[in-house]
Amino acid sequence: MRRGAQRLRLRRAMRRRRRSLAAGLAMTAAALAAMGQGLPGGSAAAGPPTASASAAASGDPAPRPVRMVAAPVRIADAATVRLLRPGDRVDVIAAANSPTGEAGEPRVVATGARVARVPQSRETSPDGGALVVLSVPRSTATALAGAGASSRLAVTLC
Repeated sequence: MRRGAQRLRLRRAMRRRRRSLAAGLAMTAAALAAMGQGLPGGSAAAGPPTASASAAASGDPAPRPVRMVAAPVRIADAATVRLLRPGDRVDVIAAANSPTGEAGEPRVVATGARVARVPQSRETSPDGGALVVLSVPRSTATALAGAGASSRLAVTLC
């Protein structure tokens, strides 16, 4: 066999090996992303545990990923909203207003919600509040919408 033919076969073998290695790495990354594990220091590892992570810990063979939605929420204190930046984690607290004007017992509506956006509002709200968009599971978004309709909402940074 000629020397040139041997080099050609060696190059082809190396290309196939690199392609298979790249495909294996891509499949591993996709599997980790689907499981919600992420890389150390990544956004998936920095957040609070999700339902898929708790299902994996309980031994559920097919954990379902949690679908996150954007929930616009009006926070009563606009100055607090100005402190927020996208990526921050917050707890949302609701205090129901009674007919006499007194604040009711506070309750936590959402924990560890990620701030997606802090829109710049040109208009001032009559109650002095400001809007913030949170990334939360669908069930939490429903609870936030209900609490926002009947209560004044506040946030605390996590």
